[in-house]
Amino acid sequence: MSMPISPIQPPALASVDSTAAAAAGSAAAAGSAGAPASFQSLLTEASGRVEQLNQTAHEAVTKFLSGQGEEIHHVALSLHQSEVAFEMFMQVRNKVISAYQEVMRMQL
Repeated sequence: MSMPISPIQPPALASVDSTAAAAAGSAAAAGSAGAPASFQSLLTEASGRVEQLNQTAHEAVTKFLSGQGEEIHHVALSLHQSEVAFEMFMQVRNKVISAYQEVMRMQL
């Protein structure tokens, strides 16, 4: 007497769908009259976020060193976030420069 095996059900994707819809809605709201944001504004915004993470890490280190109650794990996390964001930004920059150089090498 064996029990029948029930089929595997796919996981619920409601949270993923709602997150994607929210992101699409915010992207559409960000552009003026449905126009996508310019590449320059995206890079400027990303640069600002990297700078903000760097400033947050600097403030955490300063508070820790001055004894203002900052915990060491918070300092380490802030520094790592800043480092990862900067490295990713530099990799994007390198890819953009590489793509630009490749386009400039093309013959018309």
